[in-house]
Amino acid sequence: MAGYAGIAATSQAILGLLESAAAGEPGFASAAFSVYTSSDLQRPQADRLGVSLYLYHITVNTSRRNALGRTDEQGRRLPPPVPLDLHYLLTAWAKDASTQQRLLGWSVRVLQDTATLPAGVLNAHAPEPVFRPSETVELIWENLTRQDVFDIWEVARANQQPSAAYVARVVEIESTVRPAEPPPVQTRDLRFGVVPA
Repeated sequence: MAGYAGIAATSQAILGLLESAAAGEPGFASAAFSVYTSSDLQRPQADRLGVSLYLYHITVNTSRRNALGRTDEQGRRLPPPVPLDLHYLLTAWAKDASTQQRLLGWSVRVLQDTATLPAGVLNAHAPEPVFRPSETVELIWENLTRQDVFDIWEVARANQQPSAAYVARVVEIESTVRPAEPPPVQTRDLRFGVVPA
């Protein structure tokens, strides 16, 4: 299970996947791939070729919310992880609408071709391994209502761009708290009898 760096590692993995694929695509080899905040959306990037990834919402995955924690090497049960779903807005930026739409379509196709991100991809762009070898994160297309899109772009209404919405499920954030280890058993008392009244 990923530690607290799992959210950032997932964002970087998505962008790294697109960046690696763009290196072999003549029209998009010079594109920039960046994680955006709401303030970045207020400053349009229409003068350069690129793709932005904006994490606009995080929810607890309800299907995994009550999962038990794993056991460590000594057999101790660890606290359960927090299973998160990360909601992203993927936006293409370009000088003209045609290039922007082609870049957005290409990005959607690349992410669909790798809809399950294995630990190797998730850890490739992190300074140190964040995900265990058996972990994966699933990228799923998210259909937003017009009201949802309006609410997301409220921070940069004048700069609204065509975008694709995705959910990265399930990023499990592992606890750093380790359970207290009881002292070893020293003696056993197996006596039994009738309790006096």
